[in-house]
Order: sequence, then structure tokens, then C-alpha cells
Amino acid sequence: MKTERRSVLKKLVASIAGIAGFGMAANANTAILTPEKEVGKITEFQDVPMFSSYTIHGNMVYLSGKGAHTAPFEIKNHTEIVLKRIEEDLIKAGSSMEKVLKVNVYLNDFADYKGMNEVYKGRFGSKPPARTTVAVAKGGIPGDSIVEMDVIAYI
Repeated sequence: MKTERRSVLKKLVASIAGIAGFGMAANANTAILTPEKEVGKITEFQDVPMFSSYTIHGNMVYLSGKGAHTAPFEIKNHTEIVLKRIEEDLIKAGSSMEKVLKVNVYLNDFADYKGMNEVYKGRFGSKPPARTTVAVAKGGIPGDSIVEMDVIAYI
């Protein structure tokens, strides 16, 4: 009788979890609910999915690197384009610039650090995220961008 009730409870939890968008992992004694991953626009290469513009897992949003692949090739212009693309994807994912926890900045040339900072400052609210900034090695950033950024945020 106890085993029957446990089985019925597990089925009930699984059905509720399915409706709420959660997957279920279970061991012999407990059912653990884990949120399923959601993704934004998927980029394909030769009809094979390569990466998503963003991934949501639980209340976390992970954005793929955003670059500016257009002329003029000037750091302030590219930084503005990148930050707008980041903000657009954060909004699509249900987040915002103020909810960003971590930013990674990749510069084609570290001489552009000051110009990038001029556009970057103040874009993430009064409590800015942690940030790492690096200059990329020989070969540069893919797609002719001179700056690329990726972020982690919460919803």
C-alpha cells in the first residue's frame, strides 16, 4: 500500500512538473525537479545547430558573445552596437541590463580599452556587474568585430 501511494505521488509530481516546464530526475527515495533549458535564436552551420543566442536555465540567462560586424570599424560605434544587441536579447529572455551579474569583454586591440569604457559606463545601472576584459590573441575576433561581449544575468 505504501509503495502504491509513493508511485501515485511520483506520477502526480511528474505531471505537475511537466505542466510547469520542469524535467524530473528521481532516485529511489526522492524526486528532484530541475528546470528545462530554454534557448533563443539558434544559429546553424550546414543544417546543424551550433549555438543559441541565449540559454535560460532556472532563473539564469546566459548570452552568447555579441559582436558588431559592420563598418565603421571604430570602438565606440562597435561597443554601442554590442550593448544594444545584449539588451535586446536580455529583454527577449525576460531579463534586463540591471540584472546582469557578469560580463566578459573581448577586445581586438587593448588600445581600444578607454573608448570601450566610455560607451560601457553606466549601461548596467547603479550596481554594475563583475567584468573581465581581455585582448584576444593573434587572429582577432570572428566576423570583423573589434569588440565582443557575453553576459550572465538572472530573470
